[in-house]
Amino acid sequence: MDKRMLEILACPVCKGELLYDTTNQELICRFDRLAYPVVNDIPVMLATRARRLSVEEE
Repeated sequence: MDKRMLEILACPVCKGELLYDTTNQELICRFDRLAYPVVNDIPVMLATRARRLSVEEE
């Protein structure tokens, strides 16, 4: 994930900061506990496609 893109992107729900999880290829919003998938280096920033983080993942 390009650092500049990561600086520009924000959570579509809360507009908060996102963290990139290289292992799972996801952008993580810790505030909303959502993980947005990154498919072929393209972030899918739709709340309907995000998955809820489990308590263990936080």
